[in-house]
Amino acid sequence: MTEPARKPELTRTARIRKFFKTLMGQKQLMLMSVPMLLYVFLFNYYPMWGWIAAFEKYNPKLGPFGSKWVGLDNFKWLFNREDFLFSIRNTLAMSLINLVFGTLAAILLAVLLNEVRTRAFKRTVQTVTYLPHFLSMVIVVGMAQNIFASNGTVNSLLIKLGLIDDPVFWLGEEKLFWGLVGVINIWKEVGWNSIIYISTMTSIDPTLYEAASIDGAGRFRRILHVTLPGIKSTFVVLLIMNIGHLMEAGFEIQYLMGNSQVIDYSQTIDVFVLKYGISSNEYGIATAAGMFKSIVAIILLFSANFIAKKLDEDTLI
Repeated sequence: MTEPARKPELTRTARIRKFFKTLMGQKQLMLMSVPMLLYVFLFNYYPMWGWIAAFEKYNPKLGPFGSKWVGLDNFKWLFNREDFLFSIRNTLAMSLINLVFGTLAAILLAVLLNEVRTRAFKRTVQTVTYLPHFLSMVIVVGMAQNIFASNGTVNSLLIKLGLIDDPVFWLGEEKLFWGLVGVINIWKEVGWNSIIYISTMTSIDPTLYEAASIDGAGRFRRILHVTLPGIKSTFVVLLIMNIGHLMEAGFEIQYLMGNSQVIDYSQTIDVFVLKYGISSNEYGIATAAGMFKSIVAIILLFSANFIAKKLDEDTLI
């Protein structure tokens, strides 16, 4: 009677010993990870105690333990504000545009570069498409404002082609703002985002392409039936990670390009937090908005991971 009861305990002990044996066998890697773990703890987890300000009428002079407790009043105030609801809409809309079109553009560029056989041309294109990633967003927005100005390059080109008669006020049209942000983000990040797909394509077994060619598959069919399935697992993992960042539409480009004429379409949650947290000294409200964004991001991440697991795809967790 007692023997079957000991087996789970022995199994658990064996697992613990195996874990520590593996840990000691990889102690160099563990030591190398310590600085990054400390960085994540100090800058990502330790500041979370400041979330208490979301439930207070926070006063910097009194601190988090001396400020007046207001419970959920800050959250109620947020969801009764039309501009905050607009901020949620704008954040999700611009994030989805960046996610969908940014991912498609990165995969398309990676596939095209993978099919190029001239090394010099391939490296030149890679360098040209990677460079914008390293430009400051201030520089990128300055370039965009000149290009899309009333007398800028885009309007001049469209007028010369006869597509429009009068200049379009690109930077002052509300319904054009999301599209402009999407175009700028894709141009800036498409080369950088394609790197991981290109590296995955290089690991695909060349014999698969040879077998497809023998079976009569042309270049397009090889891409469709060999290249794209070969990057499927990478695509799923990156998609899960990007879904977890859907509440991160950006701050710099919306703040720099935004103006009073497009405020209803340009203000994201991050801009809202800056507006009330710094400009208006409403630290409790700003913390509540940031907390809401983080909680939604966590829910989206775990939901995407759960769905991927149900579909028998690669997951993060």
